[in-house]
Amino acid sequence: MRYRRSRAAVATLTVVLGLTAGCSFGPPGPDQAGSAPNLPGPSIAATASAGAGDEQEIAVTVLAKGLEVPWGIAFLPDGSALVTERDTARILKVGPESDADGLKVAEAARLAEVRPSGDGGLLGIAVSPKYASDKTVFVYYSTASDNRIGKLVLGETLEPILTGIPRSAQENGGALAFGPDGFLYAGTGDGTATGTQAQDPKSLGGKILRMTTDGKPAPGNPVKTSLVWSSGHRNVQGLTWDKTKRMFATENSQPKFSELNVVLKGKDYGWPKADGKAGDAGLADPLVAWPAAESSCGGVASFETTVATACLLGKRLYLLNVTGNGTVLGTPQELLTDKFGRLRALVAAPDGSLWVSTSNQEDAGEPDPEDDRLIRLVFSDGGAGRS
Repeated sequence: MRYRRSRAAVATLTVVLGLTAGCSFGPPGPDQAGSAPNLPGPSIAATASAGAGDEQEIAVTVLAKGLEVPWGIAFLPDGSALVTERDTARILKVGPESDADGLKVAEAARLAEVRPSGDGGLLGIAVSPKYASDKTVFVYYSTASDNRIGKLVLGETLEPILTGIPRSAQENGGALAFGPDGFLYAGTGDGTATGTQAQDPKSLGGKILRMTTDGKPAPGNPVKTSLVWSSGHRNVQGLTWDKTKRMFATENSQPKFSELNVVLKGKDYGWPKADGKAGDAGLADPLVAWPAAESSCGGVASFETTVATACLLGKRLYLLNVTGNGTVLGTPQELLTDKFGRLRALVAAPDGSLWVSTSNQEDAGEPDPEDDRLIRLVFSDGGAGRS
């Protein structure tokens, strides 16, 4: 297989995915606003040679390069993407315009309130479901003393809506996304070596939070006066929902295992009592747990019946075919292993393709001259998003 390290580079990668219906990108759902950006033309065309459904080719396009630890990706109605840079505290607008080098990248905002260090900084980003009228985006960010969630109109003042999320050197969480119910969800980090905050119902650390756009507890939360949706988390860095509105979250930074969890209202996901499979009737077991050295996953995305995760230490994507009853069919498949280094953000774009970011410009990475990059994946039997 061949990868050309340039913005407009395209490679075709043939993999035996073992995923049939889940491999195909269909048209975006009704909650995925936006249109496809004007992408650079591929230099090598992807061929639809999936055959009986077990083997197919994937077009891999480098959309942008020279970024600095891109952490979160969210799409605007015009098909452009907003990308956060953890350490520079910039929000970048990527596309929809392009030139010979790839999608155009421009600074949309720089947030002076952010104090990056360790794995803290400018982290997750979510676009308001009412963006067409309110022009508002939401961000998860670190200050010197805490982690916060704020909202802003690009170019205007950042307004914090939630403060006091525990801040630490390495476990700051940062996932941020609007759910199918219209409420804002955030994944936080425990921030302690002993995991005391993940099990403390009064702490915002080690939780998945569910809130209104004013940062208040959303109606229907397990406890009416609390933001907490689920607890017992070490470091949640990815959130997504499938077409059945089932919620998935990645668990990052546990010593032994990185987890992919199906998240249910009020459940305890075990940290620090469990690392990987709990084996305790009172705790929720992960859907999948991988050895940390092969995973340490951040972003997560869902399309059709497939759930994909992007891994930092593992330097790969995992693709899982998840059945209607919430079990994994077959063995999770690997993609891009060791081809682009550390992979962090992962989102399904409005056109049905997947966008993934590298994270090689941080202390644990080994950057090449083009890092960090945004990469687009299109499956050969794809429909929407096909090159």
